[in-house]
Amino acid sequence: MEIQESSVIRGVKQVRLETHGDARGRFMETFRKEWFPERDWGSVQVNLSTSQGGVLRGLHYHFHQIDYWFPVSGRIRAGLFDLRRGSPTEGAKDVFELEAGTGLFIPVGVAHGYVTLTESVLAYIVDEYFDGSDELGVAWNDPAIGMPWQTQDPVLSGRDRNNPSFASLGEDMRPEYKEP
Repeated sequence: MEIQESSVIRGVKQVRLETHGDARGRFMETFRKEWFPERDWGSVQVNLSTSQGGVLRGLHYHFHQIDYWFPVSGRIRAGLFDLRRGSPTEGAKDVFELEAGTGLFIPVGVAHGYVTLTESVLAYIVDEYFDGSDELGVAWNDPAIGMPWQTQDPVLSGRDRNNPSFASLGEDMRPEYKEP
C-alpha cells in the first residue's frame, strides 16, 4: 500500500492498494484507520453506489464528514474542488482516475464528485453517520470551477442538476479550513 498526498489540494490522498492474487482470484486490504490519523474514525458508515456508465454524481461537500472512496469495479474520474475558507489550496481543483486497487481520501470541505467511465461500483467509508443536513452541493458544471469532466451530457440526479453555483455560496455555506 502506498499513500500519496495530492500536490494540488491539501489533505487529499490517493492510495495505491496492494493486491494479492493467484488462480483463485484476488484479495486486497482496502482500508485501515491508521492510514488516515487525521480523524478518530469513531463512527463509521460504509456505503456502496452502483452506476451505469456516463453517470455524474456531485459535486458534494460536508462540514463534518470525510469520505474515503475505493472502486470495487469499473472506472471513474473523480473531480475535487477545495472550497474551504482559509485553506492554503483554496480554489484548487484536482482530478483522479480511479479503478479497483486505488482509493481516495477526501477531507471535510473539499467538494467531490465523479463521472463513471464504465459501469461502476464504488464503495465509500465515511466517519460520520448519514445526516441530511450535512449533505451540500455545488454545480458540477460551474464555469468558475471549470472541472474537466470530459463529458458533455452526463446522467444526473435532480439534486445534482440543481446545485447552486460556487459564487452564490455565502461564506457561512463554506467550511473553514482546519489544519489536521
